[in-house]
Amino acid sequence: MQMEMSPKLHCLLVVLLSSCSITSVIEDTQQLRFDAKKKEKPSIYSLQSKELLEVQAPLSKPVVAVYPSAFTDQTGQRKSNSEFALFSTAVTQAPNNLLIRALKHASDGNFFRVVERVGLDNLVKERQIIRSTREELDEENRIMPLLFAGVLLEGAVVSYDSNLITGGAGARYLGIGTSVQYREDTITVSLRMVSVATGEILVEVMSSKTILSYGQSDSVFKFIEMGTELVEVEFGISRNESTTIALMKAIEGAVLELIIIGYDKEYWKYEKNEINEPICDADCIADIRG
Repeated sequence: MQMEMSPKLHCLLVVLLSSCSITSVIEDTQQLRFDAKKKEKPSIYSLQSKELLEVQAPLSKPVVAVYPSAFTDQTGQRKSNSEFALFSTAVTQAPNNLLIRALKHASDGNFFRVVERVGLDNLVKERQIIRSTREELDEENRIMPLLFAGVLLEGAVVSYDSNLITGGAGARYLGIGTSVQYREDTITVSLRMVSVATGEILVEVMSSKTILSYGQSDSVFKFIEMGTELVEVEFGISRNESTTIALMKAIEGAVLELIIIGYDKEYWKYEKNEINEPICDADCIADIRG
């Protein structure tokens, strides 16, 4: 009777060990993503940088433009399954959308005036249709002129370093064991602000963000029935940070640092009746980058 119960006992031990050994991933910018107690997944707005959202608005909002070819992925990094590279890229091929989002959310949308340059061809064609239609109808109301940008924001995703830190730990006793593994990658972006009037690079910043991966597995390897039958059970779980969210956080950190440097160099000024206090120090920027 004791030999018949041993497989069940082994399975019960595995369940107990796995429930006790699942640990949270090392704290990064958003531990909320890995919180198993949350029933609902966090929205993209809850992951936004609070410091960038609450940054002090300027007296006059600068008009900026981001062209689709001005902020691209230059890493050439391909997705990896730890054995070979896949055809899919590791980084999104539209990082300019994340940059535009960061600019539009700075100071809750009250810092930059971002003009459309990604869909410029469609915009110009639509304006031509409106202009020709109004000329045919002899309407006096002319179409408003397009805003021109005073500065351009350019840059790239310059680096994606894999397996900067790898490690793990495990233990096995009488065929029952558990193990954990982790890996750390880093993504780096470069951002510069260029004057349209002179072509001078006014500000240049770089920002990086870690990407953490974590895996945990439990296993049982036992011979039963006088060593004639083999019981083998194995299961595990892995958690990987989103590369896109990590890139978004790196871009937000770069935009915030660009804003701070712009205030220091007086490219823009504070709103009236505002106290000129530091927006964010070096430690604050480091926290945003993770």
